[in-house]
Amino acid sequence: MRAVVQRVKRACVTIDEKVYSRIGYGLCCLVGVEKSDGPKDIVYMAGKVCSIRIFDDENGVMNLNAQDAGAEIMLISQFTLMGDARKGRRPSYIRAQEPSEAKAVFDELTGAVSEIHNGNVATGRFQTMMDVEIINHGPVTILLDSRKDF
Repeated sequence: MRAVVQRVKRACVTIDEKVYSRIGYGLCCLVGVEKSDGPKDIVYMAGKVCSIRIFDDENGVMNLNAQDAGAEIMLISQFTLMGDARKGRRPSYIRAQEPSEAKAVFDELTGAVSEIHNGNVATGRFQTMMDVEIINHGPVTILLDSRKDF
């Protein structure tokens, strides 16, 4: 499982010109589910998303996690994170999980994050064309991979 985690001033998902979900100050996490991702990947990713310390403390040092900072979390499924563009000009998505199985894993991740984080946890809509507005704050962007490929 891969995630692009961004510290944001706000984020909003719009579907068919209507706001589907939004958060204020917090984390917007774009998540790709890989074939064979399972419980260990979900636990790892939920723990990392909720505990990563990328919010400033009173001294301006990135020392706080989302809970400590009173931040919200948005999770958005994005299969293209599993794209491999090392060969040719068209990315290969062979490592991406099939949609029905990916949705189940993504839903479990959302549940796991909601159990850990006491604040608002919002999502996009799985397998839907979305417009995602992200106001990256910092900018701060962190890449996570449950298999620690990077």
